[in-house]
Parts: sequence; C-alpha cells; structure tokens
Amino acid sequence: MENGTARNAPYGMYRTFEVLPAALAWGTLIAITVFSWQAPVEAALFIILFDVYWLMKTVYLSLHLRSSFKKMRENMKINWLERLGNLRVSQIADRESSKDSSNGPRLAIGDWQEIYHLVILPVYKEPYDVVRESILSLARTNYLKEKLLVVLATEERAPESQEVAEKIRQEFGSQFFKFLITVHPDNIPGELAGKGSNETWAGRGAKEKLIDPLHIPYERVLVSVFDSDTQVFPEYFGILTYQFLIAPHPHHSSYQPIPLFTNNIFSAPALGRVISFSSSFWHMIQQARPERLTTFSSQSIPFKALVEIGFWNTNAVSEDSQIFWQCFLHYNGDWRTVPILYPVSMDANVAPTLWKTLKNIYKQQRRWGWGCENIPYFLTGFLRNKDILLRKKLYWSFHYIEGFHSWATNALILFSMGWLPIFLGGAEFRVSILSYNLPRIVGYVMNASAIGIVSSAVLGMILLPPKPAWFRRRHYFLYAIQWLFMPLTLILFGAIPALDAQTRLALGGKWRLGFWSTPKYRE
Repeated sequence: MENGTARNAPYGMYRTFEVLPAALAWGTLIAITVFSWQAPVEAALFIILFDVYWLMKTVYLSLHLRSSFKKMRENMKINWLERLGNLRVSQIADRESSKDSSNGPRLAIGDWQEIYHLVILPVYKEPYDVVRESILSLARTNYLKEKLLVVLATEERAPESQEVAEKIRQEFGSQFFKFLITVHPDNIPGELAGKGSNETWAGRGAKEKLIDPLHIPYERVLVSVFDSDTQVFPEYFGILTYQFLIAPHPHHSSYQPIPLFTNNIFSAPALGRVISFSSSFWHMIQQARPERLTTFSSQSIPFKALVEIGFWNTNAVSEDSQIFWQCFLHYNGDWRTVPILYPVSMDANVAPTLWKTLKNIYKQQRRWGWGCENIPYFLTGFLRNKDILLRKKLYWSFHYIEGFHSWATNALILFSMGWLPIFLGGAEFRVSILSYNLPRIVGYVMNASAIGIVSSAVLGMILLPPKPAWFRRRHYFLYAIQWLFMPLTLILFGAIPALDAQTRLALGGKWRLGFWSTPKYRE
C-alpha cells in the first residue's frame, strides 16, 4: 500500500470513519445525560460500575508504570556500548532461517559498528539555544561519532531556521560523520505545511546526498526523527542498536523511547508540570504494553522501510503516529513498535505568561488528540487490504478507537457526570437509598483511586532533573501537592481538547486542524 493510498478510498467511506470517533464520544456523554434524566437508577448503577472499573484500571496502570519506570532506570545505568561489544551470537535472532521477509542481510557478530544512525531534526522557528542543546546532546553521546549522520531540516517559509542551522553547522558540523542542512520548499502542491512534509523532504535529501553517494546499505541505517528540542541521553544510540540487533523483526519494527518533558520543567507552572509528567507517565505505561504500542513524537525507524513506503505522508498533522499505520498497511500487518525503555528529554510547554502557557498546553493537547485522524486512515486501509489477518484488524481497531474514546470521555464521566442522576433524576429518585449512597460510593472509589496520584507524585520527584540554585526543600512539598490539580487537568487539558479534536474531524472543512508547532520558551 503506497504512501497515502488509504485516503484514495471513496469519499463517503472515509468521511464516515472521520465522524466515528466523535459520534461514539458524544453518543456516550448524551446517553448518560438522557439516562440520568429518564432512567436514573440504571444510570446510577452504570456510574458505580464505571467508577469500580476506573479503580481497577488505575491499579493496573500503576503497576505497569512502576514496572517501566524501574526498567528505564536500570537501562540508564548500563554502558550499552560495552554491552554491544559483549553481544553473543546466541542473543541475535536467527534471521537467515526465518521466513519473515523483514529480515535483511544478517550482521556478523561484532558488526554492530556497521550500523549508521541518521538523525533528522526538523527546525522551524525554534530559538538557537534550543536547537544547540539538542545537537550538543548528540555530540556527547557514548557512541561512534563516525556512524552519526545529522540532518537539520529547515523551512523555506522560516528563513530564521536556515540561519540557526548554519550557525549550528559551523559549531558542530565537524563532530559527526556527515552534517547536512535541507531547505523544505514552501507551497508544494498537495502538501500540508508541517513537520511530516519537512521530514520527507529531509529524508529524501539524505538518501540522495548522503546514503546513496556513500553506498551505505539501507539495511544498516536507522533513522531517528527528533523534535528540535529533543535531547538524547548518553546511551540512546547504544541501546537502540542493541534492540535492533536482537529484535525478531528488525526491519519491520519502529523503536520508541520514553519522552520525558523535563528540559525546562522548573520554568513550568504547577498545572504545566502535572500535565508534562502525566504525559511522560502515560508513555511509560504504554512501553509495558508493547502489543498496543504505536509511535509518538521522537522515534527511530529502519531507513529501508522508509524508502519502501515512500517516507512520511506529507498531508498529515500527526505524521509521528501515522507512520506506524503507513508501515502496518504497506507490510500487510507485519509491523510492530519495539519499546526500548530508555528516555529522551523534551521541553515542557511553557510560555512567558501563565495564560499563554495554558492556551499553548490546550493547543498542544488538541493537536495530540488530532491523532484520531489515523482512525479513518487505517480503517479504510483495513477494508482495502485483504492480506492483513482479520484478528489483527479487529484487535487494533478496537484498542485504538477505545483509547481515543476513553481519552475524550472517561474524565468527564468520572469527575463531572457522577452526580447527574441526583440532579436530573426527579424527586422520587432523590429520596431513594441509591440516591443517598451514590455520592458516597463515588467518593470512596475516587479516594481509593488516589493511589495513582500518589505514585505519580513520588515518581515525579525522582524524575526531576538537576535542581537550579534557587530550589529549596520546601519546593519538594509544593511539587508534591501540585498533583491535587490532576482531576482538573484530566478534564480541561485531557478530555475537552480530545473531544474538541474529534468534533473538528467529524465536522471537516474549515474546522479541520492544520499543523501547529508548539512555541519553545526558556527562561
């Protein structure tokens, strides 16, 4: 299935699938409201059962969070370059005997040094200091610099990005094997101005100007696509190479690190810190469930696969997640995401004022929620592609759609709709025993669910980067009680922007979202 083929389906079919996420979300919320009015007993019982389900899910997710957190901390203490040198033949998948078409030429033991890493950093209007810190982290990695090829992908429509890139090249260009600056032209027909189109231009430029002239086999190149503020930890390329070498399906897998939004965490307001840590924790949880893991933001992918699918779709906002579905459809379901359980650090969403910060956080969450555009993309692809196993189609359709539905509805049901039967159920219901006990049961369950908040507070403390000079002991207390904002953030900066995005997708036309680049700000 070629780049963008899923969108070539009949318009009515694609539009139906675009309406689906919002129809499910709004249908759920309206149904609860109507039942609270017309059938308050049934609505109250549903709310109680839902709260119990939420409690069980909280415990379940908390266990996954602790597991991933522990493994991530362990991986950060390992010298992965040394681990690569000690890699035994028995630890490498037997690719020659496998029937999986994803297997490229088997690497001889010791040939991990033959793996090249192509790093693409799209640059738009980010400040020089932000981009410099990201490049500096690459220069400080514990990996062979003669195997690192760096591409700064600039935009013609943002001349300042080219100035920043040239300044970076003068300072760091000689520290890597190759350093390339690409300039993505403006107004290419059929393209959406955004990160995906810029990455595709950069990827093709790297192929034509670096990979092909150097005669580097595509099977030996891993592409890491980072945001301009992404800073890698020292062992990132070591553990990435290791995971690639031992993966059962190395060339049919994406490789996903854990994004920690901590670069400027001490500049963020309390609400911003809670949202940043909550996002990091969610991605940690997902790493413990690789069977459901797709790609997000900064990630790595084999260059061979990128060439075969035609690089990233150039008309998608959420190209970082849609690339998973491009590969899944192209390879007839033979694609997965490998969690590497190792972090990269990125910026928390911070602006010069509190109000501007909150507006930017909402826009960022809504853009992430716009990942629902992948639902019509892969559903249409599933209908057209008869070679993907039905069980895979059903599994991914249910879990992916359920995830976006939960994102848009769960917090609203839990924190704001639990009392609707009392308010709307009429006098007869309000004097019933169930009406009397409903708020108490909901309160008990919500208090018990606080275990997740406590766990998040503790782990958030541990994840704080080196403290600035002004940080005192009392700040630990403030950074702990900030988690009391979590119910508010789940509604205002979770459910509502997700519902907003799904509604816009359903309405289509002028309501559709374009790509919005989060402004970077450092105090």
